[in-house]
Amino acid sequence: MAFSWTGRVYWEDTDAGGVVYHARYLNFLERARSDWLRSHGFAQSELKERYQRFFAISRVEIDFRHPAHLDDELDISVVLQSLGAASLTVTQDIHRGDGKLLAAARVRVASLDTAAFRPARAPEEILKKLKTELR
Repeated sequence: MAFSWTGRVYWEDTDAGGVVYHARYLNFLERARSDWLRSHGFAQSELKERYQRFFAISRVEIDFRHPAHLDDELDISVVLQSLGAASLTVTQDIHRGDGKLLAAARVRVASLDTAAFRPARAPEEILKKLKTELR
């Protein structure tokens, strides 16, 4: 089951030609993942304060297919692919509002202890809830 987040390309996201700068795609992907977690009832601030955990990216692969431009509406999906005790992997696609696939990403996320900045088991509540999404 795919989660979808909608955003828009602003001037600050583009280069002088009005094309989205490649590193900005990471911002769009991050916002979609954050709202995906929030849709499951877990805000990033709650992870930090209540569970002393945060999620950090350990690997990203992006295939850029077509450029996004100033004022484009973007739909970014999040699909959980795998779930471990201290990590998860999602795939994310970025489509323009007209449905054209602009980028496809595979992102590995690690659960880290906020004090030690070391891998740590994700809270059981989160693991249980996310497990229902696995295909």
